[in-house]
Amino acid sequence: MLIAKQSPKVQRDPLMAIIFSVILGSILMVYPLSYEITGWRPLFMLLIMLFWVLCQPTWCGIWFAFGTGLFADLLLDSPLGMNALSFVLIAFLSRFLTRERRILTFSNLWIISALAVLAHLTIVWLTQVMSGVHFSFARHWQPLLTSILFWPVIYYFLHKWRI
Repeated sequence: MLIAKQSPKVQRDPLMAIIFSVILGSILMVYPLSYEITGWRPLFMLLIMLFWVLCQPTWCGIWFAFGTGLFADLLLDSPLGMNALSFVLIAFLSRFLTRERRILTFSNLWIISALAVLAHLTIVWLTQVMSGVHFSFARHWQPLLTSILFWPVIYYFLHKWRI
């Protein structure tokens, strides 16, 4: 009787996937679109940062959120630190609230990402109001729906590097 020897599950190194996803997210953030649809562009860097912080907590943490936030500030020509502050707060809260629950299903991650997008838009709105920046209120909230609907696409492409 032959006994099949099971090989241990090999953990893949996600470093190249992290780098590639951040580069692709930055390209999608600044890719030129017409004025009518540019307001509907999903918040790619926020969604990518949130995926890595929640699904690879040993590789990506608060410093990763801070770095991607600063990178997003530089790409979008927004006040330096605005997105970084938002990303750090969202990463901290999402890690803090899910630290005891390591069973994160797709639907749980989708709800967390929807709340994170809402929190990000609220934080950005508050910082812009406090700094006196004038903007279109209706146009500010346009990425909410598209970002929530785009989460399954990001999850589909990156879920193989999930812990």
